[in-house]
Amino acid sequence: MTTTTDRTGLPEDAALAAPDAESLAALLVGQERPPRPSALSASLTFGWRAMLKIKHVPEQLFDVTAFPIMMVLMYTYLFGGALAGSTQEYIQFLLPGILVMSVVMITMYTGVAVNTDITKGVFDRFRTLPVWRPAAMVGYLLGDVLRYILASAVMLTVGILIGYRPDGGPLGVLAGVALLVVFSFSFSWIWTMFGLMLRTEKSVMGVSMMVIFPLTFLSNVFVDPSTMPGWLQAFVNNSPVTHLASAVRELMAGGWPATDIVWSLGWSALFVAVFGSVTMRLYNRK
Repeated sequence: MTTTTDRTGLPEDAALAAPDAESLAALLVGQERPPRPSALSASLTFGWRAMLKIKHVPEQLFDVTAFPIMMVLMYTYLFGGALAGSTQEYIQFLLPGILVMSVVMITMYTGVAVNTDITKGVFDRFRTLPVWRPAAMVGYLLGDVLRYILASAVMLTVGILIGYRPDGGPLGVLAGVALLVVFSFSFSWIWTMFGLMLRTEKSVMGVSMMVIFPLTFLSNVFVDPSTMPGWLQAFVNNSPVTHLASAVRELMAGGWPATDIVWSLGWSALFVAVFGSVTMRLYNRK
């Protein structure tokens, strides 16, 4: 028994069963196209992708678990007795400030993640997808929000264990953390810009350190600015980190620092307007 073949090398019965071009075109384009995902849906999908990275590489959480614990314990017991007379008194002033400092420093890793994906060519694929163009960037930042919340929870837990007592209660603590997360989300746009501008992740890390260390240490995180020289007070009192630390400290203490809250939200809006626009322009031209 033999089987005849056509010019394509396929058996005749297979050739007869193969669809022609018109049938194939009708099958591919004749159906109704699925709706384009909304901006929110696309951003949440990219945010979920960022969180899946943590699932597969859990050691990425080191900077939001072990590092915050080390910061709280080290600064409390190193400086508490010298600056406030006792660690119990100093932790009341220090914890909201060191919380702000630690979470703001964590934001730099957003730029590193962006740069890494660019180096691997992942962004070339993202640019071809029929989704809202900023969704990839917003997704990175949404994924990092989980890291900010986790770091805040870890530091507050350690602080309460060693004597911190927020007079504002749970509502004051939640309000302070919410303001910190909003600011950190906005501040992260600076690092996405650097992640797109610089060539390597080491360059992003180096530039981030040069910017973030002076900005966080030259603030009221550790001490009252009134003890500083006058020329330094002029910078510290107008620093965005100082306004944020003051707002978080007062909210957790049960107050309502309207001026510092407005300043913090104003800085947040400015970061998104300026660095978000620059980031998207670089992303579209990259």
